[in-house]
Amino acid sequence: MENSLRRLQLDYLDLYQAHWPDEKTSIEVSLRAFDELIKQGKVRVIGASNYMAWELMQALWSSDRNGWARFDCLQPHYNLVHRDEFEHELARVCKTYQIGVILYSPLAGGFLTGKYRRNLVPNTARAGGAKRYFTEHNWIILELIDKLAKGRGMSVSQVSLAWLLADPIITCPIIGPNSLEQLKDNLGALDVHLTIEEKSALDQATAWREKEN
Repeated sequence: MENSLRRLQLDYLDLYQAHWPDEKTSIEVSLRAFDELIKQGKVRVIGASNYMAWELMQALWSSDRNGWARFDCLQPHYNLVHRDEFEHELARVCKTYQIGVILYSPLAGGFLTGKYRRNLVPNTARAGGAKRYFTEHNWIILELIDKLAKGRGMSVSQVSLAWLLADPIITCPIIGPNSLEQLKDNLGALDVHLTIEEKSALDQATAWREKEN
């Protein structure tokens, strides 16, 4: 932590996250260390990333039992074509215990930007990372989003991000633009408000995939 603060030229971190559960270290040992950092004034808030529901509950219980700082936010993998991992149990835990949700991969590695099409997939490293989303049903979902976006004069990215922002449990999606143009496009989602019908159509189209799986 001292080395990180020195490199960042900061006195403290606003948020310090456990990126993955540490199988070699008990959650009690980890939380005690996080709690000490907060008491020292080096960290304000701690969070977790890629935790399963039972792991998050174990951490909350341990913090409560020992009087330590708790995880106040979760960073899950969540987007329109990857819903079940978060919604199955984690969403209810976050809602019940008022844990902020700062999700990653909101645009599914670029798939939900519309830059990949059925017959137009470039041979790049980024395309390789998004290949897991190249399923027949996801192409159908993308076509639905594309139609909705064109009807509203928006981009596919903005519709995809707006769907996430419409859920009150979501604190914010973590975006990863590669250019100023992409950043402006992503931020434009803040001004997009999906209608009840539009939100419902997207909910139903993507929920069907989960049931099939």
